[in-house]
Amino acid sequence: MVEKARIVKSLGESKLALPVLVNAGLSANDRAKYLFTLLQSARVHADDPAGPYSALAPERLEVGIEDASLDDVIGAASRSPGGYRVPGAGRIIEQAYHDVARMLEPIASADAEAGGATGAAAFAARLERLSAARPVAEDDVLSRAAIDSIISSKREQGDSLHLLVMDMHKALNGLQQRVSSEIIDGARAYDIADDDRALVRAFMRGVEATSRLRFDHPGLGTTATRTGARLVIQNDIGTTDAHVLVVHVEGMTVTVTYTDVHLQRLLFFQGLFKHYDVRWEDTRSRCDAAIGEDLYHLCMGRFDAEDRDGLEAFLAFMGSRIVFLIDWNRARKRLRLFLQKKDALDLLNWAAAQNYGHMAFLRCGAEQLVYDAIEFAAHGQLRFGQGLEELLPRRKAGEFFRFVLRTCAEGLLSGRPDSLIVDEIRTELLNHVRTFRQGLLDIAAEHAGMIVEIACGVRDALLRMGRTDTGALLERNAERAKQWESQADELLNRVRASGGQGDEGAFFSQLLGTADDIADDLEEAAFHFTLMPEIGLQGELRRNTGQLAELLVQGGQEYIKVIETARLVRRGGQREDMQDFLEAIHRIVAIEHQTDESHRSIKRALLTAGGESSHDARTIFVISEAARCLESAADDLMHTALLLRDHVLRQVQVS
Repeated sequence: MVEKARIVKSLGESKLALPVLVNAGLSANDRAKYLFTLLQSARVHADDPAGPYSALAPERLEVGIEDASLDDVIGAASRSPGGYRVPGAGRIIEQAYHDVARMLEPIASADAEAGGATGAAAFAARLERLSAARPVAEDDVLSRAAIDSIISSKREQGDSLHLLVMDMHKALNGLQQRVSSEIIDGARAYDIADDDRALVRAFMRGVEATSRLRFDHPGLGTTATRTGARLVIQNDIGTTDAHVLVVHVEGMTVTVTYTDVHLQRLLFFQGLFKHYDVRWEDTRSRCDAAIGEDLYHLCMGRFDAEDRDGLEAFLAFMGSRIVFLIDWNRARKRLRLFLQKKDALDLLNWAAAQNYGHMAFLRCGAEQLVYDAIEFAAHGQLRFGQGLEELLPRRKAGEFFRFVLRTCAEGLLSGRPDSLIVDEIRTELLNHVRTFRQGLLDIAAEHAGMIVEIACGVRDALLRMGRTDTGALLERNAERAKQWESQADELLNRVRASGGQGDEGAFFSQLLGTADDIADDLEEAAFHFTLMPEIGLQGELRRNTGQLAELLVQGGQEYIKVIETARLVRRGGQREDMQDFLEAIHRIVAIEHQTDESHRSIKRALLTAGGESSHDARTIFVISEAARCLESAADDLMHTALLLRDHVLRQVQVS
């Protein structure tokens, strides 16, 4: 191809020769980067011989290198006293420098026409300096520094062959755009066949479908050309040097080559195609072998379409996914400030699948947008260092962030003011917090209902005591009490599961934990009554015990009122709501005092001798234990009510 370009140029058609030279230069770029990866992977394997690795055979074939002996280089690499023994190291370095020189040819050709505007002289000077210091691989041994002088991409460590290739690749991309012979729906194309145009249009149809989601961020420039039997489509994605997507189409087969400095984004990219049968070649071992502080990660996948329509559909889908790679890692880091790692990745996948993306979120302020909403929704309740997890459980936080990414995208695309988007997100978080609190109050109210059911069962059983079926009645009541107590336990577990680590969830876990002691005490009392002698209770003891049970029913009913009125109490709310709330609390406290007196009356009745008031040891034990449980339930009821009172009043104070 280079020779053909020289012939064309010798005929005075330099402009016709330049596209061919550019194409050859880009091919040389692919070969050079393969050789860099080969050296880096060999060093990684030598450092960790037991670790997995890839021979990089598919990559070699993809860039057009026929030397199959290179497939043995990585596996045979080893540590050496002088550094690393890499079979054929001298030949690899020689080939790399040869390919870099090929990259310089189109730049120099264009530079001659443009009067030095392409910077070819500077590139040539750098190549000359690097060539003069080219490492010599005696006995195929290279030091770490020698390998770094070839593959390093850190500019602060000095120039390297890899850095020169990266810079010349940018220049070649610029030339490729300049020499394009036509524009196909926004893609710069040259030397393509008639059948290629529909495929390029399909790819660009996908790019255009989602390109608005990048907003003002640069990127998505696409070029297309034909090399032999293959259509080649390249997209520059964004501004990162090593972030490149190259698509080869040959017949019904699409080969995707994707490079990235971020391994997690590479895996995200692969996941975008989960609904297509894309075969990723040795992706894991390739990524493991390529991990290094200087090099990017590379993956290659193949897709075989069943027909032309399927081929175009796949290309369109691929084009539509590229925008979701721009600034992906930046968005992931921002989301990790609020979400767990898996939740952040799931959110980014969801946003891409729904065609919302993450760029609008970044454009609207990212973490500052969320911090502002948290401050608004928390009303100053959060302490220093606390965040979203203190307001919402994990599942609810995920739902909120879906709203955030959707609202940012829809808002910016429709031209809504930024201030309106901010207010929408503030309001949504506030509603989430309130809805979450109302949900916890619903569970607390249901739990309180179980307490009342158990208390009513105990009271009613005592009222019917003395009938011929008293024993069976008490047994049935105890069984129902046990079932209700189990249901109350399940409600407590629901609160603990949904409450997360936030202050609100932690409080309601504490509240229902205390309230659950009420249910436990009542169920225990119901059990003790099943141990009563068949004669049952008589006289004053029966009246006092029944009165104690009745007080528990009244206290439970007041507790339900406390929970329901707590929903309405807020700063600036109706005075009557606060009054009803506090009066219900006061009645529970008064009931607790009455239960103390009832308990003492039962003790006196049990110890009174003579007449009908004489009781056997069994009755004394049963009633003593049952009364103790009922009085303990009343104490727990008061503590629960006061706990809720303090929490509600604190919220009113800071809201």
